[in-house]
Amino acid sequence: MQRLSGLLDGDGDAAVALFVDGPNVLREEFNVDLDDVRETAEAAGRLAVTRLYVDEHATPELMQAAEARGYDVRVTSGDVDVKLAVDATELVVEGGVDVLAVASRDTDFKPVLETAGRRGIRTLAIAPGEHGRSDALRNAADDAVVLGE
Repeated sequence: MQRLSGLLDGDGDAAVALFVDGPNVLREEFNVDLDDVRETAEAAGRLAVTRLYVDEHATPELMQAAEARGYDVRVTSGDVDVKLAVDATELVVEGGVDVLAVASRDTDFKPVLETAGRRGIRTLAIAPGEHGRSDALRNAADDAVVLGE
């Protein structure tokens, strides 16, 4: 794991919301372990929300494995990005979290991170690997991590 700034040295009491973009992170070429994603987010504080978003093509084995690791699995019949972005933004607007962590390689989540930042919520972008890293997400977040390095 390559850390890019200091958020992961943060307050252990901070409430962290982790949102994982399953179709963009859990790809064979990245070989991402959901435990590593969770542990990366936990380095920023206490997990208050741990969600994995998948589409209707996700296997039952993946969903069971994610649930066994403490993820709230959300299955969408449409675009995973839209549901994740709306849910994350809603949580940011409602308050109750100190850190928003988004695991993705998709620049669609840049506005979510920017909204959180404007509301005083620290942000963490988690990339599934160097080739899955989004410069836009990295630049929008307070901190960024590349898994597998």
